[in-house]
Amino acid sequence: MKDFWVSSGHHLLDRDAAGRLTVTDAFLKAYLARPELLPPQEACEAELRLHHELLMHHPRRPVGQDEIAAIDDADARENWAFMIAFRDRLLAAPSLEAAYLQLARGSFADTPPLFMNQLAQVVLRNALDGGSDPAVLRAAELFYRPQRVSFHEETLLLADAETIEIHEQNRHASPLLAMLGGPAVTELDILEAENADAYFERSDAFDMVLRLGGADSAARRGLATTMEAWIRHLLAVRVTIEPVERIEDDSWAWFVGLDAEATRIGNALWRGEDLDPEAAERIVALFRLGFSDMGEVRPEVGAHPIWLILAMTPDKTIRMKPQNLIAGLPLRATAPAS
Repeated sequence: MKDFWVSSGHHLLDRDAAGRLTVTDAFLKAYLARPELLPPQEACEAELRLHHELLMHHPRRPVGQDEIAAIDDADARENWAFMIAFRDRLLAAPSLEAAYLQLARGSFADTPPLFMNQLAQVVLRNALDGGSDPAVLRAAELFYRPQRVSFHEETLLLADAETIEIHEQNRHASPLLAMLGGPAVTELDILEAENADAYFERSDAFDMVLRLGGADSAARRGLATTMEAWIRHLLAVRVTIEPVERIEDDSWAWFVGLDAEATRIGNALWRGEDLDPEAAERIVALFRLGFSDMGEVRPEVGAHPIWLILAMTPDKTIRMKPQNLIAGLPLRATAPAS
């Protein structure tokens, strides 16, 4: 079996009888060792001591407000408050899946997007465990990695936003490279059938470009498969999701925006407003969702299709919010926490 997304830390976690992820000391220590949580060299003694004790000895030990207040730097104090609150939430939940459900259904204002994305990655890694289709796995990166959209040779391409940013910075540092090169995305490999096997050894580099294609493309089918697995894993609800080219429905029963821009566009359409051409062009993909068991759906929705909308921002970035698939479905009753 080929591994992928090793950086998620999934191999450091235990699993309960139902296959849900449970926290281990090794996972917490690996989290504390992430670059974004390492104190800088100029950090004060209080911060260095706190980080050392948690990382090297007792990652679960309670951290009092007085310890955080003793840190000199205001930004560091805020970061540690977020980190400890997030850690304590993971420790209090019976599984990482349950922790994600609590965040998705409630308020996660005190949880930075970085933490939400990292949690989504490791939960999704569990949901897709055993997956062998690189098109599905690369499409699944949208759940936790912002994507930059570009159009090259009449093809819509999705590249990891952070990877593109690094390439653009390198171009800026080299005027000759900037002058001779095409768009930064052209320097990356597009995922094709010929190089698909290379995805597994490169999955943590996030350096392969996804050709989105039409409704029948491998990429859109891969994203649909990922969303089905996500809903099944977290909610124990079986759905069928089909990519479509357009919404052919004069009377919507329900829709879910897969990102903030798509939600804004969907709300405008729901209110019967005319969509301006620029907003329409920001719609990247559409999907139709159906429930296998109509008894799980709100009566007012019934067998009507659920429309899923994915869109990009005006600066051509996709920031998918997979929590919308959890909190936004018209379920008759809220599914129990995993």
